[in-house]
Amino acid sequence: MSERATREEIVDVVWSGDWVAERLGVALEGDGELRGLLGLALRRNPKRAHLLVSNVLGKHVPQHPSVVYGAGYGLGERVRALLGAREARRAVVVGYAETATGLGHAVADGLRDAPYLHSTRRPIPGVAPAGGFEESHSHATSHLLLPEDPGLLAGRAETGASVLVLVDDEFSTGNTVLNTIRALHESHPRERYVIVALVDMRSAEDHDRLTAFAAEIGARVDLVTRNTGTVTLPEGVLERGRALVAAQEAEQAERAAGRGGEAGQAEPRTTASGPVAPVTRVDLGWPAGVPDGGRHGFTPAHRAALEAALPGMAERIAAALGDRARRGRVLVLGFEELMYAPLRLGAALETLLGPGAEVRFSTTTRSPVLAVDDPGYAIRTRLVFPAHDDPADGPGDRYAYNVAGAGFDAVVAVVDSTADTAELHAPDGLLARLAEHTGHVLLAAVPSYTPHHHHTLEPAVLPEPLRGPAFSSYAPEDVGWLLQDLSDTVLEAPTEEREEAIQSGGAHYAESLPVEYQPSAEYQALFTAALDASAARIARAVGTVTETVLAERGPRPVLVSLARAGTPVGVLMRHWARHRHGLDLPHYAISIVRGRGIDATALRWLAAHHDPADVVFVDGWTGKGAITRELAAAVSEFEASGGPAGFDPEIAVLADPGGCVRTYGTREDFLIPSACLNSTVSGLISRTVLRADLVGPDDFHGAKFYRELADSDVSGDFLAAVTARFDEVADQVDADAKELPAVDRAPTWEGWAAVERISEEYGIHDVNLVKPGVGETTRVLLRRVPWKILAKRGAGADLTHIRLLAEQRGVPVEEVEDLPYSCVGLIHPRYTRGATGADGKAVTGA
Repeated sequence: MSERATREEIVDVVWSGDWVAERLGVALEGDGELRGLLGLALRRNPKRAHLLVSNVLGKHVPQHPSVVYGAGYGLGERVRALLGAREARRAVVVGYAETATGLGHAVADGLRDAPYLHSTRRPIPGVAPAGGFEESHSHATSHLLLPEDPGLLAGRAETGASVLVLVDDEFSTGNTVLNTIRALHESHPRERYVIVALVDMRSAEDHDRLTAFAAEIGARVDLVTRNTGTVTLPEGVLERGRALVAAQEAEQAERAAGRGGEAGQAEPRTTASGPVAPVTRVDLGWPAGVPDGGRHGFTPAHRAALEAALPGMAERIAAALGDRARRGRVLVLGFEELMYAPLRLGAALETLLGPGAEVRFSTTTRSPVLAVDDPGYAIRTRLVFPAHDDPADGPGDRYAYNVAGAGFDAVVAVVDSTADTAELHAPDGLLARLAEHTGHVLLAAVPSYTPHHHHTLEPAVLPEPLRGPAFSSYAPEDVGWLLQDLSDTVLEAPTEEREEAIQSGGAHYAESLPVEYQPSAEYQALFTAALDASAARIARAVGTVTETVLAERGPRPVLVSLARAGTPVGVLMRHWARHRHGLDLPHYAISIVRGRGIDATALRWLAAHHDPADVVFVDGWTGKGAITRELAAAVSEFEASGGPAGFDPEIAVLADPGGCVRTYGTREDFLIPSACLNSTVSGLISRTVLRADLVGPDDFHGAKFYRELADSDVSGDFLAAVTARFDEVADQVDADAKELPAVDRAPTWEGWAAVERISEEYGIHDVNLVKPGVGETTRVLLRRVPWKILAKRGAGADLTHIRLLAEQRGVPVEEVEDLPYSCVGLIHPRYTRGATGADGKAVTGA
């Protein structure tokens, strides 16, 4: 191993940090080996522009697995020597996600008898975190510690843990590691900590911090690193780095546009077997009971079982590679936090194939880094593909660096079974991207380990969200629908029959669907005109409500829109957060049914994947505030029946003319064009359906995807028209966002009062049959024949389409004074068939 390691680490003629050093004035100084170990790259990160790229970590740079494993194992042996054999046996090793999960595990192996745990960004339903912390400069934060054995980190008598060994790839400011020690020391104090890293890159002042920190907590803190150096950053390096990244990306985008490719991505390569290489699945024969890694702890017994099984697993991979690949260049590619299993498989394969083959190891990552095809730059190429393990923070791009153009004859992609999903196998997924650059792709899935103390009240498997293009015309990352697909079930009843059933009191409105109203050409033109007229107003309201949510509900809210009217708004809020702040907010759609409450299975799914306190419910607009009240009642009922607590039932809406909520974009009553068009502006999804024979206790509510209406779909046009105005309204939004905290935003319920008054004045006697506001009036005209429309005198252009629809339907429009809304639609139990009340059943006239 040492010969190969030496051969690998000789400094190249061109240092892979030259490009950045020359352009940004970043200087790397240290011992002789340092430049062979580290290159430099640039990334989009508001806190740190440069990235130290390790040549021996097995993350961004494909390297011999023996070199990667040897680097960690050697550090572990040094820790063992420092502690002595007796103390080493009582140590616990913790590694950091994502980059140091494999390094930390190799360090634990070097200690020989130490159990290992790594932090993770993948929450496991029912597993309580033993700790968690934020990383100061990382692209992604929120690390969780999820040991299967709660005593692992406690230093209890059963485990006898006395020394905690923390492993990261580099020790620069030390913030992340010191924050972890401080948090764990508060709950489980111990006498000694050892920090391990490949490189110690601290500045002189940070050296003093470690000494002061040890004195502060009253413990011994040792540092073991392979190399030492410093990075010198000139004044203004962040701004210059940002400008350099932007310039490079613009240049790459221009080049890509010229050749019809994608910016910053490698060119597809046609292989000998045709445009796409085949994918072969390899059954590893992974040993039963051995975890896929250290996410929940990895014990010396697990290590012994894995060691015994490795040669057999390597033979299975070699057999699947075939003769040609066995003699060529083979990449074993791990997946994000899953570094150790693929690393050990790669090292075993390297041993088996011998010097005739060249085996390399690297891993995919969440971290976006600029790729520049220059020998003096550490990241020459990048492949971009969607996340494929349903991450807790929602969908997003993932990356594989220095794989394209590296001339690999075969790539063995190793994932855990959780990540062996449709997204992995999709036309733009990781396997397809790899197939463009190699002659043979192998897939090996390691079974995802489930901790045994995972006692939970949930059913064994909660359903998964549906995403476009399979369900809805929205992009998959824009919304996960917490619904089941009832597209193949006949649910539409002709309006007369449906209203007859509701009228007779036997049916609930959510048990069937109205036939989707197909807008006439004239009405379609009206939608277009309304969109043109109000796009900037909507963009401003989207910006204002999103900024309010970000300011008041934490930096990483989880948007949950009320399907379907809230969903276009949720998608727009997500786009605003990405456009203005580079935030990729998770967004789901959930069903709430009047008189029946919210989808409890969907709430349980959200609680299993996110902190309920982060969930922000989103709707399009408020009418009189009935859904606001329904949601509050539904959430408290859900908690009372034993559901997870912590959901905040307050709704964020685009427009709140009724004064029903605190979080809104505007309180003006104007037409949000998405109110006009039913499914064709909501991703082609129907209203939600709740019927006992279709929706079981552990099912999501249902809905249909109207694929057949694709030609009339304007969901994308609506998004595009509004997002195109984001930049022009940015200043107004900033002003609104500054003003709003000072304004009294308490709900006035002014709308509800007006509705009660109208209900009595017009002899209706049921507030559910009064539909206030432009949005609700539009919908009542689309879906049934109301009795009459009340229009606020002088409301003007906002009501043009209401007058048109009313004329088409033969509904009288009455001009009135003193309305808090632009208009109100009235349904009368004596004159409107199928008028439904608060419980969703018919209201019959006296």
